Amino acid sequence: MASDTPGTGGGPVGKRAGGAARQPGMTDVARLAGVSAQTVSRTLAGHPNVRPKTRAKVLAAVEQLGYRRNNAARALSSGRSRTIGVVTLQTDSSSRTNLTFGIETAAREAGYTVSTATTASLDTAAIEGALSRLAEQGVEGVVLSVPLVHVSPRIEQLTRRVPTVTVDGSRTPATEVVAVDQALAARLATRHLIDLGHESVWHVAGPGEWLDAAGRRAGWRDTLEAAGLAVPPVLEGDWTPASGYRNGLVLGRIPGVTAVFVASDEMAFGVIRALHELGRKVPEDISVVGVDDIALAEYCSPSLTTVAQPFTRMGALAVAHLLRHIEDPDAAPEPVTVEPTLVVRASTAPPPAGPAGRTGRPGGPAA
Repeated sequence: MASDTPGTGGGPVGKRAGGAARQPGMTDVARLAGVSAQTVSRTLAGHPNVRPKTRAKVLAAVEQLGYRRNNAARALSSGRSRTIGVVTLQTDSSSRTNLTFGIETAAREAGYTVSTATTASLDTAAIEGALSRLAEQGVEGVVLSVPLVHVSPRIEQLTRRVPTVTVDGSRTPATEVVAVDQALAARLATRHLIDLGHESVWHVAGPGEWLDAAGRRAGWRDTLEAAGLAVPPVLEGDWTPASGYRNGLVLGRIPGVTAVFVASDEMAFGVIRALHELGRKVPEDISVVGVDDIALAEYCSPSLTTVAQPFTRMGALAVAHLLRHIEDPDAAPEPVTVEPTLVVRASTAPPPAGPAGRTGRPGGPAA
């Protein structure tokens, strides 16, 4: 049976030749509303010169027909894709997931869609490939959510051509930067442990190629040195709970360790698990502080003291700066630094009494 809804070219909406389903088009909306296709286009684009009565008729026709705007066709007619790209590492890290969610939420609220290009490594060629894929898709701008270990001529060319914002402190001459003050995050964590009475603080660091990890390492070291305390050797992690667990097995066997600053919550979970298995109590024997304040941090046993990073706000700031950069590509990049906050929970306490808790040297004798 033919549909009663008007269609294009004399055919019924919802049917193609041979009976296949057909989506209604802009012409169908125009015919039903009794206006021109140009008026429909202006209405859907939010043009201010459309009369309220006409706008209401068009929107009613859109609703009745179930019309969906074709983004590709709209991009061709306007020269705007209304799409931003995100380059992110292929990982199940909660912090990366939360940041991407913040970007997607802010983009959607601004009327943009998000196209994500993941890279399996931080290799320069892999990042070049991800940026190139997004550029070929016609994205209007890119949020770069991976560190630029090396800025190649190709990366510099792509970030000049497509407005780009980075979120970890990396930059090229053409990018804008929105980043958390990672050195401050480390200072907050380390100072908290010192103020509790710990005479040294060990550190499980993130991968050296990540600027976030480098900033936290520097802030930890500077805080200990400023307090006149011994700086223990750094233990290397890779952001995963497994690397935290491996380092926790080491820390739990070193005499005199009473406090640990871990460069991410997920690694901190691994450290705490290892300490539990070794019979070291948290925080009675060893205090642990993480970074990120992911959702699970509050439900760790014990609940994790951590330095919170405002991922949703970071995503919103990155999108806001990117959209401004899109509108004015010639504007000088303006770095924005966001301050983290310390969230004190149950995983930190004063050091234990006795020799294990009264050493000024990592693994050294009691003072």
